[in-house]
Amino acid sequence: MFCGVKFCGGCNPRYDRGIAFDNIKQHFKGFVTFEIAKEDVLYDLILVIGGCTKCCASYCQYKTKNDIVLMWDEKDLEQTIKRIEEIGGIRLELERNI
Repeated sequence: MFCGVKFCGGCNPRYDRGIAFDNIKQHFKGFVTFEIAKEDVLYDLILVIGGCTKCCASYCQYKTKNDIVLMWDEKDLEQTIKRIEEIGGIRLELERNI
């Protein structure tokens, strides 16, 4: 599965978005290819990682076959992983250290 990733601008992050993304990448290693989203690419899904509840990151310019997954809070990490699994038809054991 091919996933485009969009980060918010980071003006008011309430958690380390990079670490959260690293956890997501590690979980899907070998199953999902992630890249920073580009406008002229068709992705299986788009993952938008915001740092707070303002939800200001724009993502309408990206193309996706399936869905857009939004993550605005560190506590949403497990839910975000489960949603990506659902979209990709992937079921992996969730590590308890997330």
